[in-house]
Amino acid sequence: MISAYQDQVSRGQLTPDAAQAAVAAHLHGLSVALAGYAAGAKRGFFSRKPKAAPRGLYLWGDVGRGKTMLMDMFFAEVNVARKRRVHFHEFMLDVHARIHARRQLVAAADVIGPVAQGLAGEFSLLCLDEFQVHDITDAMILGRLFEALLNAGVVIVVTSNTPPQALYQDGLNRQLFVPFIGLIEAKFDVLCLNASADYRLGRVQARAVYLTPLGRAARAQMQALWADLTDGAEGVRLVLKLKGRELAVPRAAHGVAWFSFADLCEKAVGTADFRAVAERFSCVFVEGVPVLGPAKRNEARRFTLLVDTLYDRGIRLVLAAEKPAEQLKLAPRTLSRLQEMGSAGWWGGVGVKKIAET
Repeated sequence: MISAYQDQVSRGQLTPDAAQAAVAAHLHGLSVALAGYAAGAKRGFFSRKPKAAPRGLYLWGDVGRGKTMLMDMFFAEVNVARKRRVHFHEFMLDVHARIHARRQLVAAADVIGPVAQGLAGEFSLLCLDEFQVHDITDAMILGRLFEALLNAGVVIVVTSNTPPQALYQDGLNRQLFVPFIGLIEAKFDVLCLNASADYRLGRVQARAVYLTPLGRAARAQMQALWADLTDGAEGVRLVLKLKGRELAVPRAAHGVAWFSFADLCEKAVGTADFRAVAERFSCVFVEGVPVLGPAKRNEARRFTLLVDTLYDRGIRLVLAAEKPAEQLKLAPRTLSRLQEMGSAGWWGGVGVKKIAET
């Protein structure tokens, strides 16, 4: 693990960074401790005492510091036969599906324990990327799930943009979630990756974030920007739960969301939806913005509200539009804000929300 990191530094593929090197050294130590490990495995033929599991790792820090990259290096090299690396949201979708299936088969008070046992039979090492807790259902499951996985000997490595104490901040019934934070602090090594720079933002400096005209070239440029801001993540579909309804996010990764214009401006969405997007994400991609003439009065109103909401909260915005902004028939204030949000000063501004800090 440490040699792979140092090799990329020596080749100039990575910028030397003391904080990254320290995390790489820690992960190297964990890789050594895990060599040949299997959850529940015995020490030897004559011993019934299970081999002690190494402590897991909770790695947190601002976006672009290299958390995912380092975890992926570790995962690629660690010598564990049964291992799984997955985005946290995808993992929880799998967990919910297993819980539902279990409840259809057995009327039992505890379904999480058997689900955890089933998972532990599939992997000894679990690497979860982009750990974050916003959903009350997830919050109520995680404590029992992680405790059961740890008791089964599963070693868990997590990356997050949030320190443990700030997880599920201001969430409903958070007092029921607090013991899970204590579990993390007791069972995991908690490391902050406080690298010297946001390397992702450096990749997009001096590049256009307002792309026109629509078509294959704009789509390719958007995809390139997405890859740079998410470390190449494909992204997953999310659902934001608002009061009494839901807002689908077609593609999300590392605090970045991708929508079509139709998703946000041609449906019955409004201020609450846009605020939820701004609270959850730090960069928003919107593809397919048309010229907003008189026939698109409602769409223009929603688009203006979207821009105002993102602007007021310091969110970065990537747009692919039919025409240059001056030809979209926008109100002067909206046009001015779009121009400011596309500037290098906005993207590097101190007051602008950090990519994926949520």
